Amino acid sequence: MPASSPREVPTRIGEREFIAMMAMMMALQALCIDAMLPALGEIARDLSVSDPNQRQLVVGVFLFSAGFGSLMPGALADRYGRRPVLMFGFAAYILLGIGCALVTNFTMLLVLRAAQAIASAALSVLPGAIIRDRFGGDRMARAMSTISVVFMFVPMIAPSYGQAVLLVAGWRWIFGGMAVMALVVGTWVWLRLPETLNPQYRQAIAVRTIAGNMAAAATNRAALGYVVGGALLTAGMFGYINSAQQLVAEHFGAGERFPLIFAMLAAGLALANFSNARIVERFGARRVSHAALLTYIVVSLAQVWQAFSGHETLWQFVPLMGLNICLMGFIGANFGSIALQPFAKIAGAASSFQSFTRMAVGALLGGLIGQAFDNTARPLALSLLACGLVTLALVLVSERGRLFRRLNPPGMARPVPEPDLH
Repeated sequence: MPASSPREVPTRIGEREFIAMMAMMMALQALCIDAMLPALGEIARDLSVSDPNQRQLVVGVFLFSAGFGSLMPGALADRYGRRPVLMFGFAAYILLGIGCALVTNFTMLLVLRAAQAIASAALSVLPGAIIRDRFGGDRMARAMSTISVVFMFVPMIAPSYGQAVLLVAGWRWIFGGMAVMALVVGTWVWLRLPETLNPQYRQAIAVRTIAGNMAAAATNRAALGYVVGGALLTAGMFGYINSAQQLVAEHFGAGERFPLIFAMLAAGLALANFSNARIVERFGARRVSHAALLTYIVVSLAQVWQAFSGHETLWQFVPLMGLNICLMGFIGANFGSIALQPFAKIAGAASSFQSFTRMAVGALLGGLIGQAFDNTARPLALSLLACGLVTLALVLVSERGRLFRRLNPPGMARPVPEPDLH
């Protein structure tokens, strides 16, 4: 799909359409992860994978590679604009997805999954930069939460989509269906999304410039604690996703009810994001996310106690896990919004660095959490608690020891006004 000039697309796009479009771009990456979960057993059998934990690599390799892929799209988008980089990402997603559907061995599947994640990383990185182009402050947090509400419907239905495909066809058709969805969304973006990069903010493609922008994003104290802390909480979530099929479907005996339970927990996250979008401008991103983080730690303590009780059941595990997933809805979008506030002029590079940190650290640690699965919920529960505690310490560093502040802290630049596309 070639990039078009700004004259070939509308100069205005309504906020509802904008939110839906950003959500669907982000959802395509989530679909690549969650739709695979019901098929992992069949993929392992079909491609002769003997180690039960090795099947997790279908998810883990994609997550880790997406983290590394996040480094470049932002810098390229800061130079050439958002639209051309997005179009390349859509094309890569489609072509490599078709390649995944045609593999004949497990190693080739992992290679193509890694290539797809790296080449299509723009679909998960650039929505944050595009949103920052248009909004700032708590309004940005509200927009990101609203987008997350729409976006979360895909993880809710993705395992059910995968399960439905398996009922009528093989696992390869899951990849085919995702390629078709990417074609539809990519065409929509091509026809309707105007260029959002302010021409005054275009950055040179030079190693020194890119390195300087990345260094600025990596060393801003007000942002860094939220970036790394968000990465740790993401690791806990990825650890759950990596081991969910074994833990919920096999250990707790959910069986074919697994997609429904997964959807129930994802629905809680969507509801939390909806609630966050309604309250964040009133109370502020810091107050909401800090309260949610403290509650997350308390719930994680309860999960540890329950996991070590020796007689945990499915319906004891699900409510507490669901509550912690729900709390992520009050943390993730707000952390991301706070972390991007200082970077109006280098939003693409900052979004790339922050996405890379969240995805690479999250995927690496999440993979280790998944591989630690020992037929109990203990490794996951301990990991969630540890991630929550370290995140609290990092936030305190960024906030100079004070939580629940309403206004921007010292050293954090106020958002630079941008032209409204609406």
